Amino acid sequence: MYSGRVALAGPMRELGQFYRMGADVAVGLFRTRFQVQEFLEQSWMIARVSIVPTVLVAVPFTVLVSFTLNILLREIGAADLSGAGAALGAVTQVGPVVTVLIVAGAGATAIAADLGSRTIREEIDAMEVLGIDPINRLVIPRVVASTVVALLLNGLVCVIGIAGGYAFSVFLQGVNPGAFVEGITLLTGLPEVALSMVKAALFGMLAGLVACYRGLSVRGGPKGVGEAVNETVVYAFMALFVVNTIVTAVGIRLTAG
Repeated sequence: MYSGRVALAGPMRELGQFYRMGADVAVGLFRTRFQVQEFLEQSWMIARVSIVPTVLVAVPFTVLVSFTLNILLREIGAADLSGAGAALGAVTQVGPVVTVLIVAGAGATAIAADLGSRTIREEIDAMEVLGIDPINRLVIPRVVASTVVALLLNGLVCVIGIAGGYAFSVFLQGVNPGAFVEGITLLTGLPEVALSMVKAALFGMLAGLVACYRGLSVRGGPKGVGEAVNETVVYAFMALFVVNTIVTAVGIRLTAG
């Protein structure tokens, strides 16, 4: 029993420190001067490493969803509803899921590597000695940048999803183009779009928090930076898919009501 408590002490301590950093970010966001220049630089950095993987991942997802859905609709004689299915899938699932993959796999790892390198070079300790709070100076701009870029990526994936679904359905599977366009808003409206954007914002914020925490808690030199980057991907994926499940369940409940 005692050994089990000792084994749990480390992870629980790490979790508590993570929540503490999240609380510091929430408080500092409204009480301190926002670092606009740092935010812009980090937004461009995250967008630069994420934009190409986003397009490359979104297109196969779109083709897969459209192909599978159109086969099913043809079997039941409802091929003209392919636009409704493509829009619903792109907005509610493909967009947020691709955002999860890219933000956690590309953007968050870049943040963790950057902050981890600063940590092992003792730049973070030097900032604290000079009276500069790393949370306000480094973490908050990166978390906000990750959130904003995630929102933009989600919008991009939704557009690619609908446009790709149209091209694949109309030109390769013979769906009527007018029927496809008319069905886009049949099942997808403002509530679904709002739910998708909420998911993306939460994903970006959580990925940014995980990346910043692992970057600032690096130990063991360059090897520790590599381990922190790998752990960032794993922890972010685990957290983001749990959040996706919960938000989807709550959102469906609210929109259905």
